[in-house]
Amino acid sequence: MSIKLSMWARIELILRVKIFMFAFLFFMSIISVSNIKNNKEFYNMNMYQLLERTAQTWPDNLFLVREGVAYKDFVNLVKARAASLDKVGVKKGDVVGILSHNIPEFPITLFALWYLGATVLLLDTNLTPFEYDNMATTTNCKLVCAEKSFVFKTDKFKFYDITKKDGKVNPDLKPAALESLDVATMSFTSGSTGVPKVVPLTHFNLVECANSLESMAEWIRPGDILYGFLPMYHVFGFGVEILATVHFGAGVLLQPTVNPKEIMADFKKYRPQVIPAVPRLWEVFRNKIIDNVKAQKKWWLVSFVLKYGKVLQKIGLGALVRKVQKPILDVFGGRARLLIAGGAATKPEVETFYERLGLTFIQGYGLTETVGPICVSKPTKKRFPFAFGAPTLNNECEIRDKNEDGVGVLWLRGHQVFGGYLNNEEANKEIFDERGFFNTGDMVTMDKNGELHFAGRKKQVIVLDSGKNVYPDELEGMYITIPGVKNVAVFEHKVKDKTVTYAVFSVEDGVTLEQIGAAVAAENKKVASYKWVTHFAITTEDLPLTSTQKVKHHVVRQNLIDGKYPDRHE
Repeated sequence: MSIKLSMWARIELILRVKIFMFAFLFFMSIISVSNIKNNKEFYNMNMYQLLERTAQTWPDNLFLVREGVAYKDFVNLVKARAASLDKVGVKKGDVVGILSHNIPEFPITLFALWYLGATVLLLDTNLTPFEYDNMATTTNCKLVCAEKSFVFKTDKFKFYDITKKDGKVNPDLKPAALESLDVATMSFTSGSTGVPKVVPLTHFNLVECANSLESMAEWIRPGDILYGFLPMYHVFGFGVEILATVHFGAGVLLQPTVNPKEIMADFKKYRPQVIPAVPRLWEVFRNKIIDNVKAQKKWWLVSFVLKYGKVLQKIGLGALVRKVQKPILDVFGGRARLLIAGGAATKPEVETFYERLGLTFIQGYGLTETVGPICVSKPTKKRFPFAFGAPTLNNECEIRDKNEDGVGVLWLRGHQVFGGYLNNEEANKEIFDERGFFNTGDMVTMDKNGELHFAGRKKQVIVLDSGKNVYPDELEGMYITIPGVKNVAVFEHKVKDKTVTYAVFSVEDGVTLEQIGAAVAAENKKVASYKWVTHFAITTEDLPLTSTQKVKHHVVRQNLIDGKYPDRHE
């Protein structure tokens, strides 16, 4: 039976709907304004003010764990260093470099420079004097705070001994009046696919990144110890060891070298709750643990318990599970709660291994241009290979130019996205659209839960003569598991005027071309035939890497062209 409404009834219905929608939108606008008010303090905050807020909230919490320095004392160290730098002429607006390993003077100097209103140029410790000179010239940097081991003769800038003892705090020296949009740091991109560019990040970018990490409050708590062996000049280490630590009122245990014995000793003595590392290191830890267990003839039991741990707990055998897990967890000190991977994709089997130990393992995605972690995976959701989560608070994404497989280019917009490369309008026009979205150049897909999955770099995507696209990361993830392979680079190359998918393998001594050929053929069967690598070369030398341990594909390809890899199959 149909119901017919009179004209007045229809008008009344329309008015009711409109009134409801108006009320709903008004209510939502109130919520939105309320959220803005709640976060207003962050919009006008600079990084030194963020430190002061933390020191006032948790004055007795340790910031520098190894040195036993609490936040209230750290602020005084910062003020004393600011007084020293003020005496040598550092002022608001200056660009001052930091060239140092992870020593206490790094964060002290960092915040002291912000206290004075300077912009900090974060310098990679693995470069040459020629590169440092060029970086200083490009950014108009006249002073570099460095460890003595990095000092060299130059007329481009002056050095300041970062380990120099400071005098007393100058009570007349007040924090510089900074705007949230003033530039806080400058970094050079790694240049893994080309020429490095300068990335300026504002205080707003940094504070908002710290604020967005609140979603991790379940796993990072005030007073926790975060292990700090990722270089702080790199955005991953900077994001965890500076931004996350200060935001949560936690402490950082700085480790200047990646020495396995020292790291293991630190884990045992200080028992950190949060440990960040690059995926390759998590894989090394996993393999070492498995090798040690196998040497004790206990792998059959451990592997069984790890695989069926949840089932065993449900049937009342939780004590057995905990007994098997404990000696492995003790490797990390026994208190580890959160493991963080970033900088590259983590193999699924590595992530699964740690999760079966009862640890929370999360992956993040970010670039220097986004202050690092702009996407973070959710531990409560099922993740798949190369998944790195969804955009964090106040950030959003779009996937454009999707192919038939749903793979497209990731564009980002939000509070963590930088405003453009320094003095490079041509590049900025290419990477930003009229709506303010930033083209990351990374190829991704999105699953039904809204989480992103990495497919590869757009610049590295191989376009075959057939028009088919091949993503090097997918193949590299397969081939790296081949026994005897230390590293691999997959890229586009011409063989007899035909575009092919080419691979160069760094292998251990004694591994032959024939062995690699057989292993590659076996791995190829896992993917579509158009993706197969049938042309490759091997070398016992390490492949050239960036400072963040990513393969320099363009250098490997040039080495191949120059004949530096003669042991090849074509």
